[in-house]
Amino acid sequence: MKSRWSRHRPSLERTSRLQQKIAGGANPERVSTIQASRIMRKIFHFDSPADPYIADAAVLCCFDHRISQAVRKFLRKQNVERPDMIIVAGGAQTLASPRNDFEQDFILEQVRMSIRLHQTKRVLVMSHSDCATYGGLAHFKGDRAAEAEHHRVELQRAAQLLTENFPDISVEPYFVKFDGVWEVLQDLRSCEKDTLIGERAG
Repeated sequence: MKSRWSRHRPSLERTSRLQQKIAGGANPERVSTIQASRIMRKIFHFDSPADPYIADAAVLCCFDHRISQAVRKFLRKQNVERPDMIIVAGGAQTLASPRNDFEQDFILEQVRMSIRLHQTKRVLVMSHSDCATYGGLAHFKGDRAAEAEHHRVELQRAAQLLTENFPDISVEPYFVKFDGVWEVLQDLRSCEKDTLIGERAG
């Protein structure tokens, strides 16, 4: 049985004919439109703003669906309406405890591209409770305080790496729990005071 993709895939012969038309002096824009109509079909209409933009922040976070709504609400609370989202398994872990050198380099390059292409001046770096890349809450034997302390250290390490690589941007580390978003304070003595920022999940 043919796959959906194979049923709609254009033949090499048809593509070659279109290329020959361009070489023969045909209008490239018209040929491109014809070609696109043959190899793609519109299945959903949505009007998106097409103007270039300046990003309010680059945001590094995990792809865990459980935190996605909290992250979106938190970003709005932080006046981040146009984020450059860098969504990968583990979020801050990719910088703090990367599984390989490529992972860390890839994330740093994504931040670099956000700065270069969208003039980002601010980076929000996040990790979250019960993250599977850390082994979940079970890895800490259900001890939420131990989990939070581990993530605090990880987030500080990730923030330091970002600051070293991009000294001209603001770096903000956050720990996302299921009851809110917590800021990792730079002054370790201040960490004794729990600073809850953001809305509690309703």
